[in-house]
Amino acid sequence: MGYVERAGLSVAAELADFAENRLLPNTGITVDHFWSGYAALLNTLAPRNAALLQKRADLQAQIDDWSKARKGQAFDVAASKAFLQEIGYLTPKGEAFQIGSENVDPEIASIAGPQLVVPVMNARYALNAANARWRSLYDALYGTDALPGQANGPGYDAQRGAQAVAWSADFLDKAVPLVKGSHKDVTAYRRSGTALMAVIDDTEVGFADPAGFVAYTEEDDTANYVLRHNGMHIDLAIDPSHPVGAAHPAGLKDLVLESALTAINDCEDSVAAVDAADKVLAYTNWLGLMDGTLVERFEKAGKTIERRLQADRQMTAPNGDAITLKGRTVALVRNVGHLMTTDAVLLDGQETPEGMLDALFTVAASLHDRARSENQNSATGSVYVVKPKMHGPEEVAFSEDLYAGVEDILGLPRNTVKLGVMDEERRTSVNLVECMRQVKDRLVFINTGFLDRTGDEIHTAMQLGPAIPKEEMKSSGWLLAYEDGNVDAGLETGLVGRGQIGKGMWAKPDDMAEMLEAKLGHPMSGANTAWVPSPTAATLHATHYHAVNVFDRLEEIKTREQASLDALLTPPVMTGRNLTPEEVRHGLDNNCQSILGYVVRWVDQGIGCSKVPDLNDVALMEDRATLRISSQILANWLMHGVITEDEVIDSLKRMAVKVDAQNAVDAAYRPMAPAYDGPAFAAARDLIIKGAQQPSGYTEPLLHAYRRQAKSLYGA
Repeated sequence: MGYVERAGLSVAAELADFAENRLLPNTGITVDHFWSGYAALLNTLAPRNAALLQKRADLQAQIDDWSKARKGQAFDVAASKAFLQEIGYLTPKGEAFQIGSENVDPEIASIAGPQLVVPVMNARYALNAANARWRSLYDALYGTDALPGQANGPGYDAQRGAQAVAWSADFLDKAVPLVKGSHKDVTAYRRSGTALMAVIDDTEVGFADPAGFVAYTEEDDTANYVLRHNGMHIDLAIDPSHPVGAAHPAGLKDLVLESALTAINDCEDSVAAVDAADKVLAYTNWLGLMDGTLVERFEKAGKTIERRLQADRQMTAPNGDAITLKGRTVALVRNVGHLMTTDAVLLDGQETPEGMLDALFTVAASLHDRARSENQNSATGSVYVVKPKMHGPEEVAFSEDLYAGVEDILGLPRNTVKLGVMDEERRTSVNLVECMRQVKDRLVFINTGFLDRTGDEIHTAMQLGPAIPKEEMKSSGWLLAYEDGNVDAGLETGLVGRGQIGKGMWAKPDDMAEMLEAKLGHPMSGANTAWVPSPTAATLHATHYHAVNVFDRLEEIKTREQASLDALLTPPVMTGRNLTPEEVRHGLDNNCQSILGYVVRWVDQGIGCSKVPDLNDVALMEDRATLRISSQILANWLMHGVITEDEVIDSLKRMAVKVDAQNAVDAAYRPMAPAYDGPAFAAARDLIIKGAQQPSGYTEPLLHAYRRQAKSLYGA
């Protein structure tokens, strides 16, 4: 890698070129100021970052010693709590406070709706997520298993279409009911003065909530009538000349739902960024979202398709005034955590914290959005950053100082950068309110992440005993307390109305019928946002926010008993129980197959997130969080003699054959069998065999090392 010197730093030449010729022009920030400011920030904060990582290791070592002495004993939660307080893992709870974040966009502060998470290194996915604000409910139903059966033939199946229309009419009856009658009997929608009316049996019928009619466009026989319910918009698209509209008595060609309100553009778990070239690609795409220039061209069905950002929708309010409805999701960017370093910038010849590089470059890119006069990402001028994998209040306080320092370099008012704190590490969960206190004037997001959180739960209790099987984790007491406690913390600190309380991903992107049944539980739990794997899933999940008024639900939740800290501190360890040989073999093969299926794409092809077929060939969305739990549970079982190293290697070899077969149609795929000697197979093996020694059970150190090896071997 070639380097250039900047303010005493050695900067990868391609990163410097991007910063100086793409990132900084038109921002008012000079090159010298940018690099000298960053050098000063690194000199101040990089040693502190290292000290925080050392504290993680020191605390874990003390917990390991305590656990070894009690292995096989009944867990004593009172003794555990006293010990964790003594070593400073559990911090005292301070005086009550309220979140004070200001200038927060309504999509984050006051409207409940779906959230997408996409790898920012993939421009096509990033654009799809940005443009997922308005999506066809008809299409989402027609093309998925949300409706029974499937379309017949390659062309439009009118019978299947009628199913989607009927389902949508039932949805309208629940979300925006008429004063009398049903939407399935409407023969026309039309304006009457400032009101929107439906016609049934030649009689005009009003809507039960007349104020829900907020915008329209009309041209010849076509129209769009936009209604608002629970803060979310529903667009009745009228076009009698359209094939679907022609078959509808009211000419309703489509029902377009406001779908994803926000999208997290990920520099972390769903990408494979291991060097300066990868980081420049991530920053380039984020910059394109912020300045509106991101474009992607690709081939589909023999045609070249160009995708770019949608513009805001210019419409007319019922009183005749002009009204603008936002055309895209509000974009957040997820920076990496505190653990990893990067050789893209060296200080005194040493790698520097990757999270600090992300902070500077992603916030600097957001300056271009603040300078735009239309189609802005943030109407309030805020910059939204999600910060993952922080352990406890001290690490959150470090992030407060980091982003304040970035604001100073870039000349931004304090708290322009709004932070999301991901509640996915055990020391954060048990101290969540105190973590939130550290960023109380810039906090806009907390969420639960089951997989990373489970990985840290297993790693923290690694020496205590064998963990329960992965399938049992979701019903364990600690997890239920974790999910409820996150919502409790948001309510206690007044986050509601200033930010999001989020829940995790739906992992089965092809199973939309199951999602429609299950994911209603997220708004019912008090989450005003939850993650979905695709724009189509966002549209279907949006119906849940019409079914549940989350803010009313949160008022109900306030009256329940708060989640138990004792339950949260009780680890999912088997005591007095042995798994059957069948249970052990299933758990071993299931996790080995999952690890290999994800790692082979990550290491060999640089794919950080994709649909990975499981042991039963069911496609699941996988990223590093899923890898962390799978590798940690096997590392735990290996430590406690539930499985042996020979059994691990045997399972990996058998599962490699299966994974090879599952990827046989991929021309770029490199089979692992029969040699089992490539970097991907070695990475999967080490993630298990060396899993107990990995910092907090993270997968990044091994993945990065083997991905670099693969890039060297394969040139990609």
